[in-house]
Amino acid sequence: MKSLRNIAIVAHVDHGKTTLVDQLLKQTGYFRSNQNVPDRVMDNNDLERERGITILAKNTSIIYQDTKINIIDTPGHADFGGEVERIVKMVDGVLLLVDSFEGPMPQTRFVLQKTLQAGLKPLVVINKIDRPDARPYDVLDEIMDLFIDLGADDDQLDFPVIYASAKSGLAMEDPNDEVHDMVALLDAIMTHIPAPSGDVQSHLQMVVSSIDYDNYVGRVGVGKIAQGSISRGQEVVVCNMDGKQQKVKISTLYTYEGLKRTEKEYVQAGDIVAISGIDDICIGDTLCSPEKVAPVSFVKIDEPTISMNFVVNDSPMAGREGQYVTSRHLRDRLQRELLSNISLRIEEITPDCFKVSGRGELHLSILIETMRREGYEFAVTRPEVILREINGEIMEPVERLFIEVPEEYVGTVIENTGKRKGELINMTPSTGSNIRLEFVIPARGLIGYRSDFLTDTRGLGIMNHIFENYSSYTGDIVTRTRGSLVASEAGTSITYGLYNAQERGSLFIGPGIEVYEGMIVGENARSNDITVNVCKKKHLTNTRASGSDEALRLVPPLQMTLEKCLEFIKDDELLEVTPKSLRLRKLVLEKGERSRSSRNKTQAS
Repeated sequence: MKSLRNIAIVAHVDHGKTTLVDQLLKQTGYFRSNQNVPDRVMDNNDLERERGITILAKNTSIIYQDTKINIIDTPGHADFGGEVERIVKMVDGVLLLVDSFEGPMPQTRFVLQKTLQAGLKPLVVINKIDRPDARPYDVLDEIMDLFIDLGADDDQLDFPVIYASAKSGLAMEDPNDEVHDMVALLDAIMTHIPAPSGDVQSHLQMVVSSIDYDNYVGRVGVGKIAQGSISRGQEVVVCNMDGKQQKVKISTLYTYEGLKRTEKEYVQAGDIVAISGIDDICIGDTLCSPEKVAPVSFVKIDEPTISMNFVVNDSPMAGREGQYVTSRHLRDRLQRELLSNISLRIEEITPDCFKVSGRGELHLSILIETMRREGYEFAVTRPEVILREINGEIMEPVERLFIEVPEEYVGTVIENTGKRKGELINMTPSTGSNIRLEFVIPARGLIGYRSDFLTDTRGLGIMNHIFENYSSYTGDIVTRTRGSLVASEAGTSITYGLYNAQERGSLFIGPGIEVYEGMIVGENARSNDITVNVCKKKHLTNTRASGSDEALRLVPPLQMTLEKCLEFIKDDELLEVTPKSLRLRKLVLEKGERSRSSRNKTQAS
């Protein structure tokens, strides 16, 4: 085990984790010198490459000085914090990456807190030191303050520091050193990250921390062997978190070498392995020797804070574009997601409606986008926060919101966050004319705020947030002040009808789009919903007007992404999701039925 190191790379989003892994793989010889290697090679998921973020934690390994270094690349976005929480059992130390200009950010605090609680040894890497506005020494002071604030012990406070430019493939002990490679970082890993502990001669004990899937062998469980050893064909006892035990046989055994899994006959304590042959293996299960069954408790995963309902699509266009459209398809797919997405919770409300709870809007929107690309068709409701009753009092999730904006937009930001029950707790100058604001705000106040924030700051603001705690319910929040433009009849949108409708507000569709009654085609300039006939044609007459008719000019429609649609919908609206389309609609499609439903609610109140 002295020739093993297990580390995770953790950081705030966009601080350079995946780029650093790319360079470590390149400089330890895992790519040919003439090989065309894409940037962020670990982000092999289509959504990860499109959005430029890491969504799933992934394993790789390198060899340096005859020592195998297992590396786990983790997400940096707060919504995927569960991916960080579940891997702490697999590693003995962490590389904490911090941007040399931005310094510690919200997710930096979260991931550092989780790793310190797990007793992992930190190695701090101050990245992007080649930035013209880099301030590495100030950032180091901020990191030290963060360690103290999180209650780090004396050993953890004595952390080593490496300065790096992952993009350029450089690492050094001092920012002024002249170097041409990342040897300083690799040496620091060898020196400061402890080798795994555990008795090779003892009985097998291994916790499954991740689930993968292979088309040939089925489900693959990934974890670190805490003690003992494991062989292909060996009989083991699987203990799940509910106390159930079953005897199984390991059919295939793998370890990680570079970006590949390599089949092995025998692996001993300390290494990270992937095993197949267990059909219903789950995250948190413990593999033990039959001679001594001793389950290991899994790390506690933070509970979800946001939920929405996934329902079977019942619109007039249902079933046209999706391959999987029934409640059985929807149920099976959501249950399958639970096997690997440990931050997710699913509750069946009715046979056609499922309550899905996650860490945030992005967490759930990634699931929605993944499902639609797989051919699923369904509808979702507006995201809402999960309330709890604590000591007889209704409590709601509260987020800590960090905003950096130019000085001229500070007043607007404070005013609009105040309307959403946000409380300003800190305001400090940043670089140039920028001001850094820190708020405590209910999580429901952030639903739909990002698009408003970008509009308020002309796209110049930076916004991050992270879960803070549960606090007393602060009352109703008015988030959307404008109504919807609702199609009054089914048909195909016509330029003439759209031209008349655009006077009422902003359109979401152009000409030639098929619509149905109750479908939302735009946003009203006023607070109420109104119906518009976008299929209306110009009446023809036998009278020729003097001169030529003026061409009808349409304002280009707003491009509604999945996130924008989720932010837009209200409680009485749905988002219809298909592999080809995103359609906004009213929950009750017929205008007369909507009016009756509204009157009944008014009378009841």
